[in-house]
Amino acid sequence: MTIHHPLKRQAARLAAAATLALLAGWSGQAVAQAYPAKPLKFVIPFSAGSATDAVGRIIAQAMGEALGQTSTVDNKAGANGILGAEAVKGAPGDGYTFLVTTSTTQAANVSLYKKLPYDPVKDFTPIGKIGETGFILMVQADFPAKDMKEFIAYGKANPGKLAYGHGSSGSLVSAALLGQMAGLDFLSVPYKSIPPALTDLLGGNLQFAFADVGNAVSQMNGGRLKGLGVTTAKRAGKAPQVPPIGDTVKDYAMGAWFGLMAPANLPADVKAKVGTAFAAVMAKPEVREKIQNAGIDVDYQDSAQLAKTIDAEIKKWAGWVKAANITPE
Repeated sequence: MTIHHPLKRQAARLAAAATLALLAGWSGQAVAQAYPAKPLKFVIPFSAGSATDAVGRIIAQAMGEALGQTSTVDNKAGANGILGAEAVKGAPGDGYTFLVTTSTTQAANVSLYKKLPYDPVKDFTPIGKIGETGFILMVQADFPAKDMKEFIAYGKANPGKLAYGHGSSGSLVSAALLGQMAGLDFLSVPYKSIPPALTDLLGGNLQFAFADVGNAVSQMNGGRLKGLGVTTAKRAGKAPQVPPIGDTVKDYAMGAWFGLMAPANLPADVKAKVGTAFAAVMAKPEVREKIQNAGIDVDYQDSAQLAKTIDAEIKKWAGWVKAANITPE
């Protein structure tokens, strides 16, 4: 008769558990080493044709190539970028889903909405900053003002008669801030993104709109719209002929930026691999040229630098929204 000693049984169980733990450790290492093992998804929180879409597609393709995987782009437009941000917040933090973010989703919305369904800091892992852009005040080619001085005079002579379209926090705050600082009364018309606002401007349904530099230059080259002023303190690299609005309206200056984020709790090894790939992508001359051609001035920052930028930008946009006298929704 065999006697099963309880201590022997316990020892056998512990040995089995140790073996399983060892195997789990090996398989965990194998999984980490294998990243990425499937296609990458880049969520763009604005529609096709927007500045975020233009830069997002450039980054998605380049990151896929750098990490040796195919990449897909998913435009989740609506609610000022909130729908796209929510989708990425809810995705697994495994390095396969990314948010091509902007100052709208990661900074301005904090002040534009009473309650957000996501936390722009706690719910995401910063990967890096891509670049910055300003907005150009666009009017029809035959609009009765050839510069900002004449536009302001016309606005004062026609209070409440100038309607503008906005499809991002940048385009909204640009116009509202101008109204407050120059003493003008505008009508505000919201859109899902900037391109449809420009379509209505071309059709005569709006009197002006602020468009990101890339979209603005495309329209100016077409000849049906003209740009009167840019929101940044300096002239934009892609539109050097357009003077800053601050030259006419003292202290007026604002702009937007773009970055890459992942969901929260991204494993450290995956974050390191993605960060290295992003740095390599942002150093490539051909990628930088494509970004510049989209009307965005390249300004690379790594994960830690972008985290600091987001903290600072949340405060900066709070100031702009307050100065523009915008009531949170």
